[in-house]
Amino acid sequence: MAAKKRILLVEDDEFLAELYATKLNLEGFEVSLATDGEKGLRLAKEQEPDLVLLDIVLPKMDGFEVLRQLKLGKKTKEMPVILLTNLSQKDEVSRGLSLGANDYLIKAHFMPSEVIKKIKQVIGTSA
Repeated sequence: MAAKKRILLVEDDEFLAELYATKLNLEGFEVSLATDGEKGLRLAKEQEPDLVLLDIVLPKMDGFEVLRQLKLGKKTKEMPVILLTNLSQKDEVSRGLSLGANDYLIKAHFMPSEVIKKIKQVIGTSA
C-alpha cells in the first residue's frame, strides 16, 4: 500500500484543529498539527509534508510570513500550501495567492469535506 500523504495543519483554534485533524485522519491522511506560525514553519521544514493547510491569523508568526518563508526555502518552495482562514478581504486573498499559495479558502464558506476535496485536488490523490 502506498504511504499515507502527510498534511501539516497550522491552526490555533483548538476546536477547528481537532475537527480537521479527525476528518483528515478518517480520509487516510497522516496529520501533524502546529498551533502557531513558528512551530508550523519548523515542522514544515523538518517533516516535509505533502501539503500545508495554513491559517493566517496565528500567534508568534502570521500565515503570510510562514508562507513567504516556505517559498524562500530550498526544500520547501515547491510544497503545496492551502490557506484556510477567516480573512476574506480581496487584498488578503490576492496577497496569499501572490505569495505562492495554491488556494485560498475562507473557513466560513467551506465545509471540512470540501476542504478535503481541495486538498486531494492539489496533491492529486484519491486517498
